[in-house]
Amino acid sequence: MEKHNSDSNYDSNSKFVNLGQEDQMKITGYQTRIVKQIVTWIFVILTIGLLRLVFYWRPDWMVKCMCRKVYLKSADYVLLEDQYDQIFVERVKTLPDYRRIAKLDSSSSSSFSNQFKQDDSLSKMMSRIPSYDELTVTKQYFMNKKVKYIWNDDLQQFEKLKGLDEIMSCSIFYEKKGLTQSEELQRQNLYGNNSIIVSVTPVVKLLLTQALHPFYIFQLFSCALWYSDQYGWYATCILVISIVSLTVQIYQTRSMQRALKSTITSNEMVSVYRPDKQEFEIVLSAMLVPGDVIEIPKQGCVMQCDAVLLNGNCIVNESMLTGESIPVTKTPIPQGPGIQDVKFSLAEHSRHVLFSGTNVIQTRYYGSQIVKAVVIRTGFSTAKGELVRSILYPKPVDFKFTQDGAKYIGVLALIALGGMIYTLVLMIERGDEVGSIITRTLDLLTIVIPPALPAAMTIGIVFAQKRLKRQKVFCISPRSINLCGAINVFCFDKTGTLTEDGLDLYGIVPALKQRFQTEEKQISANNQRNPLVIAMATCHSLTIIEGCIAGDPLDVKMFEATCWKLEEPGEDTSKYDVIMPTVVHPSVSDNAGHLPEYENDKAMPYEIGILRQFTFTSKLQRMSVITREINSNHFDVYAKGSPEMIVSLCNSETVPADFHDILTFYTQQGYRVIAFAHRLLSRMTYVKINRVQRDELECGLTFLGFLIMENRLKPETQPIIKTLKTANIRTVMVTGDNMLTALSVARDCQMIDRHDHVVMVTGLPPSDVSPARLEYTCSENIVNDSKLKYSSRYQLAISGTSWTIIHKYFPEVLPKLAVRGVVFARFSPENKQQLIELLQDSGYYVGMCGDGANDCGALKTAHAGISLSEAEASVASPFTSKESSISCVPNVIKEGRAALVTSYGIFKFMACYSLTQFLSVCLLYWIGATLTDFTFLYIDLLLLTSLGITFCYTSAYFVLDPKPPKVSLIAVTPVLSLILQLLVHLIIQLTVSKLTEQQPWFEPFIPNEDRDYQCYEVTIIFLSSSFQYITMAIVFSKGPPYRRIIFKNYVFMVNIILSAGITIMIVVYPFQWIIDLMELKMPPSLAYRGLIVGIGVMNFIICFITETYIVDFLIDGKFIQPLTEKYINIKLKYQVIENEIYSQPDWPPISNSDTSIADLMRLEQFTVDACAPESKDFTYVDEEENKVKEQRKPENELSIKPSFGSKLQTVNEAELQDIQNLNDFLQNGHGKDSTNDLNNLLNVFGNRSSSDLWQNDNEDVIPILPRTMSDDSATLMQMTNTNNPGSMKIKMETNEESSEVTIL
Repeated sequence: MEKHNSDSNYDSNSKFVNLGQEDQMKITGYQTRIVKQIVTWIFVILTIGLLRLVFYWRPDWMVKCMCRKVYLKSADYVLLEDQYDQIFVERVKTLPDYRRIAKLDSSSSSSFSNQFKQDDSLSKMMSRIPSYDELTVTKQYFMNKKVKYIWNDDLQQFEKLKGLDEIMSCSIFYEKKGLTQSEELQRQNLYGNNSIIVSVTPVVKLLLTQALHPFYIFQLFSCALWYSDQYGWYATCILVISIVSLTVQIYQTRSMQRALKSTITSNEMVSVYRPDKQEFEIVLSAMLVPGDVIEIPKQGCVMQCDAVLLNGNCIVNESMLTGESIPVTKTPIPQGPGIQDVKFSLAEHSRHVLFSGTNVIQTRYYGSQIVKAVVIRTGFSTAKGELVRSILYPKPVDFKFTQDGAKYIGVLALIALGGMIYTLVLMIERGDEVGSIITRTLDLLTIVIPPALPAAMTIGIVFAQKRLKRQKVFCISPRSINLCGAINVFCFDKTGTLTEDGLDLYGIVPALKQRFQTEEKQISANNQRNPLVIAMATCHSLTIIEGCIAGDPLDVKMFEATCWKLEEPGEDTSKYDVIMPTVVHPSVSDNAGHLPEYENDKAMPYEIGILRQFTFTSKLQRMSVITREINSNHFDVYAKGSPEMIVSLCNSETVPADFHDILTFYTQQGYRVIAFAHRLLSRMTYVKINRVQRDELECGLTFLGFLIMENRLKPETQPIIKTLKTANIRTVMVTGDNMLTALSVARDCQMIDRHDHVVMVTGLPPSDVSPARLEYTCSENIVNDSKLKYSSRYQLAISGTSWTIIHKYFPEVLPKLAVRGVVFARFSPENKQQLIELLQDSGYYVGMCGDGANDCGALKTAHAGISLSEAEASVASPFTSKESSISCVPNVIKEGRAALVTSYGIFKFMACYSLTQFLSVCLLYWIGATLTDFTFLYIDLLLLTSLGITFCYTSAYFVLDPKPPKVSLIAVTPVLSLILQLLVHLIIQLTVSKLTEQQPWFEPFIPNEDRDYQCYEVTIIFLSSSFQYITMAIVFSKGPPYRRIIFKNYVFMVNIILSAGITIMIVVYPFQWIIDLMELKMPPSLAYRGLIVGIGVMNFIICFITETYIVDFLIDGKFIQPLTEKYINIKLKYQVIENEIYSQPDWPPISNSDTSIADLMRLEQFTVDACAPESKDFTYVDEEENKVKEQRKPENELSIKPSFGSKLQTVNEAELQDIQNLNDFLQNGHGKDSTNDLNNLLNVFGNRSSSDLWQNDNEDVIPILPRTMSDDSATLMQMTNTNNPGSMKIKMETNEESSEVTIL
């Protein structure tokens, strides 16, 4: 990105699209020029089309040659460059000729604008969105990666075409009445068809595309050269191999395209409302556009678009997106006065959105009403479309091995250039014909750069993929297999990955009157009407599908433990025909044990109806329901969620004092703890409860207690973690669960060693009295922290809240967290993805294993993501295991290492083969000869091809070695290995040539015009080099510790024996037809032939010793590595960070306070409150008792909350004087005439004017909580406006006394 910003060649004509997003691209406009086009095409003709071929490979060069850079609005083409340096050229088009594109409903747009007219930031944001009424017939656009970009006249740049999800408020969805037919056609002009088209490329087009690849063009050039040089047999074989290879590639590509198309492409009939006809009409789903109001069928459907639910409920299977085949309940988008100012956000309101590709199992609705939804996104803009685009346009894999391979080919090209110059000079001095000089010179290029190199590099990956498939691990991104061989950090989700999918009930801990009751292992029949049990029976999202209870496994276990029954009267699609869509009741009829408020009518059956659900979201960390007991005159709210979140919503007087101590007790043992709370709604009507917002309900709760779930480790977890750590592969846990639970599981599975200390990093946001700061607390009780500071055996743990604070205020600490962090708890999906990216930026090769629920982003971002889910979400992950345990992780790494070492070896084999053949040809060129057609054929087909294929067949070693394989080809060891091997081969070939010249029967070669190369020199070079090719295949086929020993590759061993046997036969006693076919001139001496075999054996021994002892043992192990460590400071980024940590013995600065883990959790909870996106109501006015109840507040903060609804104000110590001034002002008798002074003082109370204070008929309560004072002197002041204007009541309370003063 810095490269883009610092590029001075780009002026105002270059801008960015998707600025600040993952798909950010630099965009430059170009306009065609006739003169430049004519000149360019003249050069294309002069180069016989070669320049056009180059332009096919580099279309940006063609644009630059034929066009000139212009302002974007005038551009005919745009040049796009993404962050991976990929270049795209797109043609700018104009929308079809319609008079005007339809506006959004003018009333809605106006209403939306008015709602936000005072919000400057939102107004600016809205001004950047192209409005529909601006889209005239001159509107320009272009397509890139299936996304349409529209010209924005206001910003003078192209912007991604947005759906309704980015430009609407929540309330406006209910104003949508659908589109008329004319509006529908006009919007189709803008958005296009609602279809995710994965086209199957025609064979002819695919053939041309593949055949024009540089690899095949080079092969075509080579074959043409060989045919011109009368090497017909070899050229024909290579041509046949290329055709077969092309055919296989085309077949595989079309098969994958057909499979993806059959999975993705679908088109259904949809019922769409037309306001001009006042009725629904049936249309193809491809005709849907944003703004359409559609009907969701009663019996469900597969969603063809993203739509916001307006009424009714939908039970949806979102496995295509989340990876979990668990029914999810979708509820209507909220409506009412409270949400008029709320802008719709797909992330925050996803529980109200039906996503494309998900399966709606059932719909539920009120009476005869139908379930309706508003279309917000279509086509490739939908959630399904984005997933398909990620498959069609995957992120390029930046792997050093691949980069080095390209550099090696460049080096080979330079060597070929040197050889070509050598040949050119040699043949000119000898006076050869021009045609012969050109042929021989170009022939060297085809020898040095082997055409089969790219194919050979993929063979090992193909075999590894097949072996993984046998182990029930499926790979959709084969190029990721080599990356697995370099993995040195592996991240794991906890629940469902390290631990069992299901949770078992351990017990419940009820709370009553601020005290925890005795732990109960089982819920007895006499205790079934305990409020905590009622909360367990009602606060869930379970439903009945085909007679069985379905839903989240945790909810199922929890409900089964209550021994209650769940009933849903009526047909599944008409559950809202009755007032209570879901009814639960105890399975026993015993009335004992229920509380007084439930004893109104013991004669009636005890049943509770679940009227409304607020579904669980990871961001809110809770869910809640509204219920009503049969024949009751009030409603109830039950909530459950993370203990930290639930306690922040409860009245402090209902929370036991030892809350954090009890929570710590269970979480430290690895239990999953869920908190429950309740609230009585005594003044709510049925209509109001269906419109009230959850924020208004989920406050002022009464704490009910804990549900303790036991989440056992999978039996494979501990040995697998131990295996990875033994292999020096760092293991990291990243989970959404509680910190202490995660730490307990990490210790149980030995992710944290027994002797390791864990330092918990807590980030605290800034306040008015102190800046943002970090707290480092050891999870163990260490008397002397020097034991930790001077020890390297400590790990870091951090929560998602603290991670966000560190990201914002302490980014310099993030690299240390990447190197030393072991547990990352309460992490959201976005946090997980950020962690993966941070580890990658630190130089790690990162793997990620998760169950697919909240891990899709991390799985796609990691170098190697392994999904344990069998759902369709696995398409987002390179690997999918059908075994739901992490036992697949070592297997993937083993196969990755084997594939990487195989690619490493085959590359060296191919490079050494080509350079050895290059040496042979150069030696023969010296005398004017070369190898014959069939000797080339024997080497390239029988030896090279067969050995190269079977070379890759060696399977992975069964043990993970602590030392990872090398990933760089441009290093001392591989380069020195090639040089030494080539040196040995050159010496052997020169030695054999000189020995042959000294034999009495030797006859030197005489150049001739008939190209008769049947001579001793060619024969001896051919025979000796044949042994060298077999030698290289054996020497470079490394075994343990990454691949099994060579003798276990039976196919390769048979091939070696056959190749060596045939070569020995040709040397010692060849058949006459072989001699004639290969044009050999065999030495007449049988003893000399035996000597050639002996030299071949000696060549093998020397090469083997050179590679295994000199290169691998001495140079790499005993010389290069120590020399590098001592004199050459070549370290990866994470190694530099680790050294920096070692050099700072005082880091981390452990807190010296006696802070317990429970205290740390309290501190963390206060951080959660402070970082909440919206202000929380810390004052709860009971509707029945009209009492102000105090909430827990952070230390050293003073909160002032007027009950009339202004925003929460946090007052620091410096502002306490203002409060005291107000107190003095009132006590000194100042009245209504001193409004100016009073107004200034009241600014600290939410900017409420004095006239409002006195003229309000209702009571205004302002509790002031000076937490900086000691508990004994803590004062609660309440200013209460009585019905007598000008009179205020001051109530002073302390622990010792209470007094009231009336001020007139």
